[in-house]
Amino acid sequence: MADRLTRPLTALVAVLAVVGCSAVAGCSVSVPRPAPKATGAPTATASAAAPILPGRAPTEAYDVATRQLSLNRDGNRALPVTIWYPEADSGRFPVILFSHGLGGRPADYRELLEQWASAGFVVAAPTYPYTSRGSDTNPLDVLNQPADASYVLTQVLALDKRAGDALRGRLATDRVAAAGHSAGGITTVGLFTVGRDERLDAGIVLAGSALGIGVGFTGPAAPLLFVHGERDNVVSYASGKAAYDRVPWPKALLSLPDGDHVLRPGGDAFDVVATSTVDFWRWALYGDANAKRRLPADATKGGVATLDDQL
Repeated sequence: MADRLTRPLTALVAVLAVVGCSAVAGCSVSVPRPAPKATGAPTATASAAAPILPGRAPTEAYDVATRQLSLNRDGNRALPVTIWYPEADSGRFPVILFSHGLGGRPADYRELLEQWASAGFVVAAPTYPYTSRGSDTNPLDVLNQPADASYVLTQVLALDKRAGDALRGRLATDRVAAAGHSAGGITTVGLFTVGRDERLDAGIVLAGSALGIGVGFTGPAAPLLFVHGERDNVVSYASGKAAYDRVPWPKALLSLPDGDHVLRPGGDAFDVVATSTVDFWRWALYGDANAKRRLPADATKGGVATLDDQL
């Protein structure tokens, strides 16, 4: 997760402050709502947690394949998608929608996303049209990204039934999650608030907040894991924790006392985050109770992080 991602997000924070957006109330920008997961599902307020059915996550480390998907929402929002998925002869795998940070691209997160895919998850990561590196950047377009993410998720899940597709019959379309870093973390919070996608069963917010999106968590309960460096000078730790504190569902906060805004592969902190997030996914999307029991030890290994565990 390259250091070049920090400057654009700092600009976003400044812009949102100028236009009067807050983490509590959000902005007045209209974000289209995706279709609910099921007819009659509650959307106005957060509902009680549905039980996570017991299961067992894969124990092997899969080889990882990568493919590209070209999408376009409404004819004017190009959304090329990178998909990392396990190379396996059988089995259905949960799907994770990952959102990059402002000024980033999916490839910036390859080391982390490959670890998720190797553990038995399909990871779909769109390149957003106005917040990615090399685009005609508009920081406020982050507020439109929850709708983009839901659209991408719909198209990716449809591959499970597409004749001749490599992912036909390989997607666990009833086990779906979202994650994101920085502005992508804001996008992810939006998928559980103003742009609630009720297909989502869980989420991970990396160095994100509710800036511009608000904390009106709604719909079916979904466990959330927040990860944040306490020395983050781009998206402050306090703003991330403020969003975390408002989550009404099972949740955990992994705090990195010496961490800043960027996770750098190869360091102890990165390894702790990678291991912890994989076990969170194993529990939240496979129902693996052993993975949940490992989380406290995963998070505190080497003393580089602490865990507030309310899962």
